[in-house]
Amino acid sequence: MPTMKRRANKTGWVDRLPSGRWRARYLGPDGKRRSAPSTFDAKGDAEAWLKLQQRQVQAGTWAAADDTFGTFGQYASEWLRDRPLKPTTRSNYQRILTTSILPTFRNVPLEAITVASVKSWHKTLLVDKPTARSHAYGLLRTILQTAYQDDLIPANPCRIRGAGNVVRSTRTDVPTAVQVHQLADAMGVTANNDGSTRVLSGGKYRVMTLVAAWCGLRFGEVTELRRKDVVVDDDDMPVRLRVRRGVVRVDGEFVVQTPKSGAGVRDVTIPPHIRPDVQDYLEHLPNSSETLLFPGSRKGAHMAPSSLYKPFYRAREQVGLPALRWHDLRHFSATTAAQTGATLAELQARLGHSTTQAAMRYQHAASDADERIAEGMSNVVPFRRGA
Repeated sequence: MPTMKRRANKTGWVDRLPSGRWRARYLGPDGKRRSAPSTFDAKGDAEAWLKLQQRQVQAGTWAAADDTFGTFGQYASEWLRDRPLKPTTRSNYQRILTTSILPTFRNVPLEAITVASVKSWHKTLLVDKPTARSHAYGLLRTILQTAYQDDLIPANPCRIRGAGNVVRSTRTDVPTAVQVHQLADAMGVTANNDGSTRVLSGGKYRVMTLVAAWCGLRFGEVTELRRKDVVVDDDDMPVRLRVRRGVVRVDGEFVVQTPKSGAGVRDVTIPPHIRPDVQDYLEHLPNSSETLLFPGSRKGAHMAPSSLYKPFYRAREQVGLPALRWHDLRHFSATTAAQTGATLAELQARLGHSTTQAAMRYQHAASDADERIAEGMSNVVPFRRGA
């Protein structure tokens, strides 16, 4: 809760909110505590508004105004404006607000949003799109939680248990190591019009698949890798990838930015068995340090996800994994790392996770193999105990 600061001249109270903005409140002649219709950038602005209310009281021109903070739409606009968000996150939040939340709550006063109204809204919200539904609910809950922390509403009315959790409607099995390499090989060829196949020059999609699967990089991290990010040893063999940036597409434009969290800035060791593949691939690229490893065009532009779809969808069908997502290659990398005995902290560092929850999922997945491991241990015993 913010700390109350009483003015010496008793015109009212000025509070600095957790967002860094200033709220002004005063006690009206009618005995009710009233708030300014919006918060202020500076303390002086809030104080000036309070003085204006006092002059109106003294001049007899004061009239009772709406004593609410304002509508949800007004507060959500300020909330989004004041948040230090990545461009892609800001764009996604604005889209969710515009399409899923504001049509219902735009003109509703903050304190008039109730548990019942939230449940009613959620009941018919995107029922055929569970992921989008959970994201919309989560954003509404986050905005109203900030309003509660700002002391603008008595409680957060978003209380639907589990509504903010994303649950996939379909389950995708993590591919095996053999399937990953089959997928990479299939990504390296394409079909001709006569039904024959040909190997794609340079092997861009093949090596990109190997790097994504065995190094566990996100799509935006892989497609922003440049020659300067590849660390080589004395024999010019690539041994590490320096992940320092990622690329996202916002409103049709590519935006290069830092990884989604501070933990995303990391060095990832390339598994030795794919280093020769990466080394051979680098020989086909220009030597400039700024050259993208996996460009989307011959001119060196960033690769859009749509450029990957055609070879990826064809390859996944070919290897018998029609439901595989590109992001599942990152799951393969994490699960495989956990099966080597990597600790939670080591998994978190390699994957660039800012919290332990995601890394724990992969340790749990690895623990599913415990029975197989136990049987394997028994197989090395050279004798059988007597009864």
